[in-house]
Amino acid sequence: MATRILSVVATVLYLVGSATLVQGQGGFDVLDFINPFIGTDNGGHVHPGATLPFGMVKASADVYGENQGGFSSDNSTIIGFSHMHDSGTGGSPSLGLFPIFPQSGCPDDDLNRCEWAYLDRRVERIYGSAKASPGYFAVTLNTSIQGEVTVTNHTALYRFTFPNDPVPQNGFGSIGNSTIPLSPVLLIDVIDLPRSRSDGNITVDAATGRITGNGTFNPSFGIGNYKAYFCAEFLGAEVRDTGLFKNNRAGTEPKSQRVVADGTNGDNDGDTVLPVGAFVQFNKPDSNNQIFVRVGMSFISTEKACQNAEKEIPSYDFEGVQSSAEDAWRKKLSPVSIDATGVSNSLQTTFWSGLYRTFLSPQDYTGENPLWESDEPYYDSYYCIWDSYRSIHPLLTIMDPLSQTLMVRSLIDIYVHEGWLPDCRMSLCKGFTQGGSNADVVLADSFLKNISDGIDWKLGYEAVVKDAEVEPLNWGVEGRGGLKSWKDKKYIPTDDYDPYGVGPFTRSISRTVEYAYNDFTIALIARALGNIADFEKYLERSTYWKNMYKADQTSFINETNTGFVGFLQPRYLNGTFGFQDPIFCSSLLNFTSCYLNAKGHETYEGSAWLYTFYVPQDMATLITTLGGPQEFTRRLQYLHYTYNLLYIGDEQAFLTVFLGHYSGRPGVSADLAHFYIPAQFNDSIVGIPGNDDSGAMGSFSSFTLLGFFPVAGQDVYLIIAPFFPEVNITSPVTGSVATVRNIGFDPSYRARYIQRARLDGQEYSRNWIGHRFFLEGGLLELELGDAESDWGTRPEDLPPSASTSFGSGGSGGSLKRSADELKVRGGMQGMGAFAS
Repeated sequence: MATRILSVVATVLYLVGSATLVQGQGGFDVLDFINPFIGTDNGGHVHPGATLPFGMVKASADVYGENQGGFSSDNSTIIGFSHMHDSGTGGSPSLGLFPIFPQSGCPDDDLNRCEWAYLDRRVERIYGSAKASPGYFAVTLNTSIQGEVTVTNHTALYRFTFPNDPVPQNGFGSIGNSTIPLSPVLLIDVIDLPRSRSDGNITVDAATGRITGNGTFNPSFGIGNYKAYFCAEFLGAEVRDTGLFKNNRAGTEPKSQRVVADGTNGDNDGDTVLPVGAFVQFNKPDSNNQIFVRVGMSFISTEKACQNAEKEIPSYDFEGVQSSAEDAWRKKLSPVSIDATGVSNSLQTTFWSGLYRTFLSPQDYTGENPLWESDEPYYDSYYCIWDSYRSIHPLLTIMDPLSQTLMVRSLIDIYVHEGWLPDCRMSLCKGFTQGGSNADVVLADSFLKNISDGIDWKLGYEAVVKDAEVEPLNWGVEGRGGLKSWKDKKYIPTDDYDPYGVGPFTRSISRTVEYAYNDFTIALIARALGNIADFEKYLERSTYWKNMYKADQTSFINETNTGFVGFLQPRYLNGTFGFQDPIFCSSLLNFTSCYLNAKGHETYEGSAWLYTFYVPQDMATLITTLGGPQEFTRRLQYLHYTYNLLYIGDEQAFLTVFLGHYSGRPGVSADLAHFYIPAQFNDSIVGIPGNDDSGAMGSFSSFTLLGFFPVAGQDVYLIIAPFFPEVNITSPVTGSVATVRNIGFDPSYRARYIQRARLDGQEYSRNWIGHRFFLEGGLLELELGDAESDWGTRPEDLPPSASTSFGSGGSGGSLKRSADELKVRGGMQGMGAFAS
């Protein structure tokens, strides 16, 4: 869902460092190589705050301005500290619920001279004071108040340190000759970052200062609304007074209030959401001028929010909570170790930070789902599966199969209770469908790679088949639209007649190629289950992409013919082709014209140049269609090396980096990987090229730096040389270690081409490998050189394609084999269906 226009990012020069210890050896701490601020400026929208892996609570300061991730490194002003965020999303901000704002005291000790509305209270930060590490976030306001936070899964623990001599608000208010006594005021606002509150309640306890409340809010990229609850308690100073505020006034009575959006009142920015909340005023803090705030969150009730806080953080032990969070991150990242001898600290930080961001979402809301009763896990914040299926979920399948298993179970449980698998879901609401039904790909990928514990795969198969066969009333938020045309016309017409459901009647090209691949992954499940009729049906549907291909379509850039002929094009109900300039929706021509609801486009967040390459089920046929291996490779290089034709900041671009493997040129894939890393993926605060999309950019860079990339939905990983001398991945399931070792590693990366490979001592010529390598372990040795070789170039060495060699073991035969042979596979065992 990345939406940022491609900006020119200068290539970052990395100095070669000295030998670095392998993870697990004395002196190495993986947290030293994680920078949560990567991607927190220039549209990356990364959330840098304190969180656990897949944690529900993600806490940080929030800024006024570009605040999709809450905090931004652009030096915008700070409006509060809130407890839940999403990371890397495009579009409007999300969550940022019930922010706290601290003030050292009120001018002349007059409550009405404190600042209450968020535009009035916002302050600048002290330059360079923001700090973040896994499980921790801190920043100092220019009022000299330092805010720090650490977390458990449902609870945030803040530590606010106040100055001895209070400092007035900067620039947005003046106190003249007034004085400010050290009598801290902490307010909590019933609001969220997108300012969508439609209803809310808040109460403050006069004796203890405990503040509880709830609010009804809208999701950022979907329909409906959700209700959230909080419970805030304080430690460190005697309560002096309590009360409520509304608009820019405060009072000590009453102690509770309800507020609804009336569409007329608001702040001085034209915002019609009424500022409303509660406050606690304290006497001077007991020691170190510090006040602790423990905030429990829940989607069930305020009572549950209080229970979460009391259970998870009973003693306000900030260092203890932080230490536990850090240990959780070390454990989550522990399956990976690298020998980084000769590799710069910058590149190591790029790798570990990307891997860290992969574990931010989806978020574990298990036990916090008010929508239905279930013993199954519940995960939320899929932003969106259209983004995450390509690299996030395949990476979790290797590094954290337990969490991936729980996510698959959650997806199937959503199907059970909502009727459809989601393509996007956030804040308990249905999100918008951006292309096909890509949860199908996630389920197929998991099934084929032995993600099975506790999963009802019969029910999972039922869910993906429903996506393929039944059109929902609103296919804008689930399932697929245009299914009658898909079955009858064998493509999605640009002028489709579809009285069966509603959704955006756009994106006919990109929907066609995604539906085709979705159906292919369903065919793989059917094949594995021995369901021959479904296998043949969905395999046939996977070829429908051809019906949008216009063989004589040319492409021009700046009125110059590119020399390439044949592109996907719009096609009407009567079978005739329309025209969409192949560069339209690239950064060369109207890049921002291809969002979800924009009219007049038939591709989504990308051009026909890009989507013409999206046939991962049958690259062999696509390569032949585009003129053969040599011409395909030339076109692929043109796509990447022509300035602004391809935007690597959108997830559809990821797989194209590695498509040289299919044309017998794995060295071209290696070249492209080094073309983008470190130029576009690095350790600067603008170190990702687009919205991180809940970790998609991080998982792409992690896979690439490790030396392989998944073809999501298939048991196929495309191999390049890792960016490190050696990488080791320990399977959390079997304990086996998969090692990839470079022979002749060159830290300048001139010698980046594989000359020869050996798997467990035996010659290995295929340029791809299956999941069994990661599950069962082994040693893959890659001899490197400074020029392309013939390794991985023979037809039998190429990745499987449906029309040529997608049989068991990946060599010989095709998917169109006899029913008896297909039935041999049978059963419900997922791993190793077509590879190893």
